Amino acid sequence: MRVHFCGTRGSTPAPGLEFVRYGGHTSCVALSADDGSGSASAGPTLLLDAGTGLRRVSALLGGAPFRGSIFLSHLHWDHVQGLPFFASGDNPEAQVTVLLPPQEEGAEAESVLARMMSPPFFPIRPSNLRGDWTFDFLPRDVFTAEGLTVDGFNVQAREIPHKGGRTVGYRVADDHSTIAYIPDHCPTELGAGPDAWGEYHPAALELARDVDLLIHDAHLVPAELPTEASFGHAAADYAVELGHRAGARQVALFHHRPDRTDDALDGIVARFSASPVSVLGARDQLELAL
Repeated sequence: MRVHFCGTRGSTPAPGLEFVRYGGHTSCVALSADDGSGSASAGPTLLLDAGTGLRRVSALLGGAPFRGSIFLSHLHWDHVQGLPFFASGDNPEAQVTVLLPPQEEGAEAESVLARMMSPPFFPIRPSNLRGDWTFDFLPRDVFTAEGLTVDGFNVQAREIPHKGGRTVGYRVADDHSTIAYIPDHCPTELGAGPDAWGEYHPAALELARDVDLLIHDAHLVPAELPTEASFGHAAADYAVELGHRAGARQVALFHHRPDRTDDALDGIVARFSASPVSVLGARDQLELAL
């Protein structure tokens, strides 16, 4: 599996010189299947979230139309606002399936997305995107132990505490590698936990168990939890300890606070240099071959 970090910032894009190294685009991770020789035989076919980082996926495809699936963790702006700016998706030859967490009973997936993408807030609706687009809710299979097979990957989802709408985390595997993607997580909602960073609860541990890479919300540091955890995020220290407890091989700190500068992020990553699990700071355009 090849993991492309296309957007790693949280809440809102962060332009400016002090954010150049880690990047300012919001959440989007693209996954490419391995062709068996250690390289990706084609561009990404499975995308996790559709923040402004989704724009970068078109370059990974060389401008070719996207044919694959987009799995949304939840519907906050920083995870969906890239949809109308995805050139390889807004293409007459594109074939795109967008799957989102179940919402209120009776709602249609496309109509839910249209609440933020339609006039007068935006000039076009999801139905106006060119190509063959399908909008639906996550099927029940993805919440089972067997998971859902799609685009050469097996995908499992579990509900994760956040704030302001149903949120899921994902576990994605191919024949060789497994990742967990938990970009927005408020573990303190379930209690202080053993470290006062939040509970290491079954859903998070199940998603992260023995993965090659855990991509996790690291929006905060412990000193910020008392005043800001209620907004729905985790501390970097929680992400690392969750990875350690779950047996993950590597943790990627993700969903960086929008005012967190490159130098500040370097300092956070450096704090975990002696951690029992390898830690990196996710940044725009970082690519990992697992």
